[in-house]
Amino acid sequence: MKAWQFSEYGNHKDVLHWVDRDNPTPSSEGAIVRTSAVSLNFPDLLVTQGLYQVKSPLPAVPGVEGVGIVTETGEDSKFRVGDKVVGFCHGGGTLADYFEVSNSSAWHAPKHVPDPTLAALSVTYGTSYFGLVHRADLRPGETLLILGAAGGVGLAAIQLGKMLGAKVIAAAGSQEKIDVCVRQGADHTVNYKTQDLVDEVRRLTDGKGANVIYDPVGGDIFEQTKRCIAWDGRIIIVGFAGGSIPRIECNRMLLKNCAVIGLAWGQYIERDPQKVNSVQSHLYNLLEIGAINPVIYKTLSFERVHSGFDLLENRGFYGKIVVTR
Repeated sequence: MKAWQFSEYGNHKDVLHWVDRDNPTPSSEGAIVRTSAVSLNFPDLLVTQGLYQVKSPLPAVPGVEGVGIVTETGEDSKFRVGDKVVGFCHGGGTLADYFEVSNSSAWHAPKHVPDPTLAALSVTYGTSYFGLVHRADLRPGETLLILGAAGGVGLAAIQLGKMLGAKVIAAAGSQEKIDVCVRQGADHTVNYKTQDLVDEVRRLTDGKGANVIYDPVGGDIFEQTKRCIAWDGRIIIVGFAGGSIPRIECNRMLLKNCAVIGLAWGQYIERDPQKVNSVQSHLYNLLEIGAINPVIYKTLSFERVHSGFDLLENRGFYGKIVVTR
Protein backbone atom coordinates (compact mmCIF):
# COMPACT_ATOMS: atom_id res chain seq x y z
CA MET A 1 0.00 0.00 0.00
CA LYS A 2 0.91 3.68 -0.13
CA ALA A 3 1.27 5.73 3.05
CA TRP A 4 2.53 9.04 4.39
CA GLN A 5 5.51 7.72 6.35
CA PHE A 6 8.35 9.20 8.40
CA SER A 7 11.53 7.29 9.27
CA GLU A 8 12.92 9.92 11.64
CA TYR A 9 11.36 12.61 13.79
CA GLY A 10 11.18 16.18 12.58
CA ASN A 11 9.11 18.77 10.75
CA HIS A 12 6.65 17.20 8.33
CA LYS A 13 8.21 19.06 5.39
CA ASP A 14 11.49 17.28 6.00
CA VAL A 15 10.53 13.79 7.14
CA LEU A 16 7.06 12.91 5.80
CA HIS A 17 7.00 11.12 2.42
CA TRP A 18 4.46 9.25 0.26
CA VAL A 19 5.99 5.76 0.03
CA ASP A 20 5.25 2.09 -0.38
CA ARG A 21 4.68 0.26 2.89
CA ASP A 22 3.54 -3.24 3.85
CA ASN A 23 -0.18 -3.66 4.39
CA PRO A 24 -1.20 -4.02 8.06
CA THR A 25 -2.53 -7.37 9.24
CA PRO A 26 -5.32 -7.66 11.83
CA SER A 27 -4.85 -8.92 15.36
CA SER A 28 -7.51 -11.30 16.75
CA GLU A 29 -9.69 -8.34 17.82
CA GLY A 30 -8.58 -6.09 14.98
CA ALA A 31 -9.87 -5.08 11.58
CA ILE A 32 -8.23 -3.55 8.52
CA VAL A 33 -9.93 -0.48 7.07
CA ARG A 34 -9.60 0.87 3.53
CA THR A 35 -9.22 4.61 4.12
CA SER A 36 -11.70 7.07 2.63
CA ALA A 37 -11.27 10.19 4.82
CA VAL A 38 -8.89 11.35 7.55
CA SER A 39 -9.25 14.37 9.82
CA LEU A 40 -6.01 16.17 10.65
CA ASN A 41 -5.39 17.07 14.29
CA PHE A 42 -2.73 18.98 16.20
CA PRO A 43 -1.40 15.69 17.70
CA ASP A 44 -0.47 14.62 14.14
CA LEU A 45 2.24 17.28 14.17
CA LEU A 46 3.46 16.04 17.54
CA VAL A 47 3.46 12.40 16.33
CA THR A 48 5.69 13.35 13.39
CA GLN A 49 8.01 15.35 15.66
CA GLY A 50 8.25 12.55 18.24
CA LEU A 51 6.65 14.78 20.89
CA TYR A 52 3.35 12.93 21.35
CA GLN A 53 2.79 10.79 24.46
CA VAL A 54 2.31 7.66 22.33
CA LYS A 55 5.08 6.68 19.91
CA SER A 56 4.78 4.02 17.21
CA PRO A 57 7.92 2.17 16.10
CA LEU A 58 9.76 3.87 13.23
CA PRO A 59 9.14 4.02 10.34
CA ALA A 60 5.66 5.23 11.28
CA VAL A 61 2.54 6.84 9.82
CA PRO A 62 0.72 9.85 11.34
CA GLY A 63 -3.05 10.30 11.45
CA VAL A 64 -5.04 9.58 14.61
CA GLU A 65 -8.56 9.23 13.20
CA GLY A 66 -10.07 8.02 9.97
CA VAL A 67 -13.07 6.59 8.17
CA GLY A 68 -13.36 3.71 5.74
CA ILE A 69 -14.64 0.26 4.84
CA VAL A 70 -13.48 -2.92 6.60
CA THR A 71 -11.63 -5.23 4.21
CA GLU A 72 -10.28 -7.87 6.63
CA THR A 73 -10.96 -8.91 10.22
CA GLY A 74 -9.42 -10.94 13.01
CA GLU A 75 -11.31 -13.92 14.39
CA ASP A 76 -12.61 -12.03 17.43
CA SER A 77 -13.37 -8.72 15.73
CA LYS A 78 -16.81 -7.17 16.28
CA PHE A 79 -16.70 -5.92 12.67
CA ARG A 80 -17.47 -7.64 9.39
CA VAL A 81 -16.00 -7.13 5.93
CA GLY A 82 -17.94 -4.34 4.26
CA ASP A 83 -18.75 -2.44 7.48
CA LYS A 84 -18.26 1.30 7.38
CA VAL A 85 -16.34 2.38 10.48
CA VAL A 86 -14.75 5.35 12.20
CA GLY A 87 -11.45 4.50 13.86
CA PHE A 88 -8.99 6.06 16.28
CA CYS A 89 -5.26 5.24 16.16
CA HIS A 90 -3.64 6.73 19.28
CA GLY A 91 -0.08 6.66 17.99
CA GLY A 92 -0.99 7.40 14.35
CA GLY A 93 -1.58 5.23 11.29
CA THR A 94 -4.60 6.53 9.35
CA LEU A 95 -2.74 8.55 6.68
CA ALA A 96 -2.36 5.47 4.51
CA ASP A 97 -4.36 3.36 2.06
CA TYR A 98 -5.22 1.04 4.97
CA PHE A 99 -5.14 1.28 8.76
CA GLU A 100 -5.85 -1.13 11.61
CA VAL A 101 -8.41 -0.67 14.40
CA SER A 102 -9.40 -2.75 17.42
CA ASN A 103 -12.79 -3.50 18.92
CA SER A 104 -12.38 -0.68 21.44
CA SER A 105 -10.92 1.94 19.07
CA ALA A 106 -13.52 1.97 16.28
CA TRP A 107 -17.25 2.38 15.89
CA HIS A 108 -19.85 1.51 13.27
CA ALA A 109 -20.48 4.65 11.24
CA PRO A 110 -23.94 6.02 10.46
CA LYS A 111 -24.54 5.44 6.76
CA HIS A 112 -26.40 8.72 6.24
CA VAL A 113 -23.41 10.89 7.25
CA PRO A 114 -20.76 11.94 4.67
CA ASP A 115 -17.27 10.57 5.27
CA PRO A 116 -15.60 13.99 5.84
CA THR A 117 -18.15 14.80 8.56
CA LEU A 118 -17.57 11.43 10.23
CA ALA A 119 -13.82 11.96 10.10
CA ALA A 120 -14.19 15.38 11.76
CA LEU A 121 -16.35 14.18 14.66
CA SER A 122 -14.73 11.64 16.96
CA VAL A 123 -11.63 13.30 18.44
CA THR A 124 -12.98 16.85 18.68
CA TYR A 125 -16.48 16.10 19.94
CA GLY A 126 -15.35 13.13 22.03
CA THR A 127 -12.74 15.34 23.70
CA SER A 128 -15.14 18.23 24.26
CA TYR A 129 -17.98 16.03 25.53
CA PHE A 130 -15.77 14.23 28.04
CA GLY A 131 -14.21 17.54 29.05
CA LEU A 132 -17.45 19.42 29.63
CA VAL A 133 -19.66 16.59 30.91
CA HIS A 134 -17.47 13.99 32.62
CA ARG A 135 -14.64 16.19 33.84
CA ALA A 136 -16.11 19.68 34.33
CA ASP A 137 -19.70 18.66 35.17
CA LEU A 138 -20.87 21.78 33.32
CA ARG A 139 -24.31 22.81 34.54
CA PRO A 140 -27.10 24.91 32.97
CA GLY A 141 -26.68 28.61 33.67
CA GLU A 142 -22.92 28.42 34.27
CA THR A 143 -20.46 30.51 32.29
CA LEU A 144 -18.08 28.60 30.03
CA LEU A 145 -14.93 30.29 28.70
CA ILE A 146 -13.40 28.51 25.70
CA LEU A 147 -9.83 29.26 24.61
CA GLY A 148 -8.85 28.59 21.00
CA ALA A 149 -12.58 28.60 20.38
CA ALA A 150 -12.36 28.54 16.58
CA GLY A 151 -10.35 25.30 16.49
CA GLY A 152 -11.88 21.86 16.14
CA VAL A 153 -12.32 21.12 19.84
CA GLY A 154 -13.20 24.78 20.49
CA LEU A 155 -16.12 24.88 18.05
CA ALA A 156 -17.28 21.49 19.33
CA ALA A 157 -17.18 22.92 22.87
CA ILE A 158 -19.27 25.93 21.79
CA GLN A 159 -21.97 23.70 20.31
CA LEU A 160 -21.98 21.29 23.24
CA GLY A 161 -21.79 24.07 25.81
CA LYS A 162 -24.89 25.73 24.37
CA MET A 163 -26.66 22.37 24.23
CA LEU A 164 -25.87 21.91 27.94
CA GLY A 165 -27.38 25.29 28.80
CA ALA A 166 -24.21 27.30 29.51
CA LYS A 167 -23.47 30.92 28.68
CA VAL A 168 -20.51 30.66 26.30
CA ILE A 169 -17.65 33.14 26.02
CA ALA A 170 -15.49 32.26 23.01
CA ALA A 171 -11.91 33.55 22.86
CA ALA A 172 -10.00 33.52 19.58
CA GLY A 173 -7.21 35.43 17.86
CA SER A 174 -8.73 37.05 14.75
CA GLN A 175 -11.95 38.68 13.62
CA GLU A 176 -12.54 35.88 11.09
CA LYS A 177 -12.35 33.31 13.88
CA ILE A 178 -14.54 35.43 16.16
CA ASP A 179 -17.19 35.55 13.42
CA VAL A 180 -17.10 31.75 13.11
CA CYS A 181 -17.63 31.40 16.87
CA VAL A 182 -20.64 33.71 16.74
CA ARG A 183 -22.17 31.67 13.90
CA GLN A 184 -21.79 28.52 16.04
CA GLY A 185 -23.73 30.08 18.92
CA ALA A 186 -21.23 31.84 21.21
CA ASP A 187 -23.01 34.36 23.46
CA HIS A 188 -19.95 36.59 23.83
CA THR A 189 -16.52 36.75 22.24
CA VAL A 190 -13.05 38.03 23.12
CA ASN A 191 -10.33 38.68 20.57
CA TYR A 192 -7.28 38.11 22.75
CA LYS A 193 -5.01 39.74 20.15
CA THR A 194 -6.79 43.10 20.49
CA GLN A 195 -8.63 42.89 23.84
CA ASP A 196 -7.56 42.14 27.40
CA LEU A 197 -8.91 38.68 28.15
CA VAL A 198 -9.11 39.14 31.92
CA ASP A 199 -10.85 42.51 31.75
CA GLU A 200 -13.37 41.30 29.19
CA VAL A 201 -14.25 38.12 31.07
CA ARG A 202 -14.70 40.06 34.29
CA ARG A 203 -16.90 42.59 32.49
CA LEU A 204 -19.03 39.88 30.89
CA THR A 205 -19.47 38.03 34.20
CA ASP A 206 -20.05 41.02 36.49
CA GLY A 207 -16.64 40.44 38.02
CA LYS A 208 -17.30 36.81 38.97
CA GLY A 209 -15.24 35.02 36.31
CA ALA A 210 -16.03 31.87 34.35
CA ASN A 211 -17.30 28.77 36.15
CA VAL A 212 -15.57 26.49 33.65
CA ILE A 213 -12.57 27.28 31.46
CA TYR A 214 -11.87 24.93 28.56
CA ASP A 215 -8.24 25.30 27.50
CA PRO A 216 -6.68 23.47 24.54
CA VAL A 217 -4.11 26.26 24.09
CA GLY A 218 -1.90 26.54 27.18
CA GLY A 219 1.23 28.55 26.44
CA ASP A 220 1.64 32.18 27.44
CA ILE A 221 -2.06 32.98 27.39
CA PHE A 222 -2.60 30.71 30.40
CA GLU A 223 -1.13 33.52 32.52
CA GLN A 224 -4.31 35.44 31.70
CA THR A 225 -6.60 32.42 31.62
CA LYS A 226 -6.01 31.41 35.24
CA ARG A 227 -7.07 34.89 36.36
CA CYS A 228 -10.46 34.40 34.69
CA ILE A 229 -11.69 31.53 36.86
CA ALA A 230 -14.63 32.00 39.22
CA TRP A 231 -14.71 30.87 42.82
CA ASP A 232 -15.42 27.11 42.90
CA GLY A 233 -14.58 26.96 39.19
CA ARG A 234 -12.96 24.25 37.06
CA ILE A 235 -10.16 24.69 34.53
CA ILE A 236 -10.04 21.84 32.02
CA ILE A 237 -6.59 21.30 30.49
CA VAL A 238 -7.03 19.78 27.03
CA GLY A 239 -3.73 20.47 25.28
CA PHE A 240 -0.92 22.87 24.52
CA ALA A 241 -1.45 24.21 21.01
CA GLY A 242 0.22 27.42 22.22
CA GLY A 243 3.50 25.55 22.26
CA SER A 244 4.52 25.49 25.93
CA ILE A 245 3.25 23.82 29.09
CA PRO A 246 2.08 26.43 31.62
CA ARG A 247 2.15 26.39 35.42
CA ILE A 248 -0.37 27.39 38.07
CA GLU A 249 0.29 28.47 41.64
CA CYS A 250 -1.31 26.29 44.30
CA ASN A 251 -2.23 29.34 46.38
CA ARG A 252 -4.41 30.58 43.51
CA MET A 253 -6.24 27.23 43.49
CA LEU A 254 -6.72 27.45 47.25
CA LEU A 255 -7.97 31.05 47.31
CA LYS A 256 -10.35 30.48 44.39
CA ASN A 257 -11.40 27.07 45.70
CA CYS A 258 -10.94 25.95 42.09
CA ALA A 259 -9.89 22.73 40.39
CA VAL A 260 -7.44 22.24 37.53
CA ILE A 261 -8.46 19.06 35.74
CA GLY A 262 -6.62 17.20 32.98
CA LEU A 263 -8.32 15.53 30.03
CA ALA A 264 -6.69 13.01 27.68
CA TRP A 265 -9.65 11.58 25.73
CA GLY A 266 -7.64 8.86 24.02
CA GLN A 267 -6.87 7.16 27.34
CA TYR A 268 -10.57 6.47 27.89
CA ILE A 269 -10.52 4.18 24.85
CA GLU A 270 -8.15 1.84 26.67
CA ARG A 271 -9.38 2.37 30.24
CA ASP A 272 -13.15 2.74 29.82
CA PRO A 273 -14.15 1.74 26.27
CA GLN A 274 -17.82 1.23 27.22
CA LYS A 275 -18.09 4.88 28.25
CA VAL A 276 -16.50 5.95 24.95
CA ASN A 277 -18.91 3.73 22.98
CA SER A 278 -21.86 5.22 24.85
CA VAL A 279 -20.72 8.79 24.19
CA GLN A 280 -19.99 8.02 20.54
CA SER A 281 -23.55 6.72 20.04
CA HIS A 282 -24.90 9.79 21.80
CA LEU A 283 -22.85 12.08 19.54
CA TYR A 284 -24.20 10.33 16.44
CA ASN A 285 -27.73 10.88 17.76
CA LEU A 286 -26.97 14.57 18.37
CA LEU A 287 -25.58 14.82 14.84
CA GLU A 288 -28.71 13.23 13.38
CA ILE A 289 -31.05 15.72 15.08
CA GLY A 290 -28.81 18.68 14.19
CA ALA A 291 -27.74 19.54 17.74
CA ILE A 292 -24.07 19.38 16.65
CA ASN A 293 -22.44 19.78 13.27
CA PRO A 294 -18.67 19.64 12.64
CA VAL A 295 -17.30 22.73 10.91
CA ILE A 296 -14.93 21.76 8.08
CA TYR A 297 -12.61 24.53 6.96
CA LYS A 298 -11.19 22.69 3.99
CA THR A 299 -11.28 19.25 2.37
CA LEU A 300 -8.04 18.32 0.61
CA SER A 301 -6.92 15.38 -1.48
CA PHE A 302 -4.59 12.85 0.11
CA GLU A 303 -1.75 14.19 -2.05
CA ARG A 304 -2.03 17.57 -0.27
CA VAL A 305 -1.36 16.38 3.28
CA HIS A 306 1.59 18.78 3.59
CA SER A 307 -0.75 21.71 2.82
CA GLY A 308 -3.04 20.52 5.61
CA PHE A 309 -0.12 20.21 8.04
CA ASP A 310 0.99 23.74 7.11
CA LEU A 311 -2.45 25.05 8.09
CA LEU A 312 -2.24 23.17 11.40
CA GLU A 313 1.25 24.48 12.06
CA ASN A 314 0.41 28.10 11.28
CA ARG A 315 -3.04 27.96 12.88
CA GLY A 316 -4.35 29.47 9.66
CA PHE A 317 -7.73 27.75 9.78
CA TYR A 318 -10.86 27.24 11.85
CA GLY A 319 -12.79 24.05 12.55
CA LYS A 320 -11.38 20.93 10.92
CA ILE A 321 -9.16 20.02 7.98
CA VAL A 322 -10.03 16.73 6.27
CA VAL A 323 -8.15 14.81 3.59
CA THR A 324 -9.96 12.31 1.36
CA ARG A 325 -9.01 9.48 -0.99
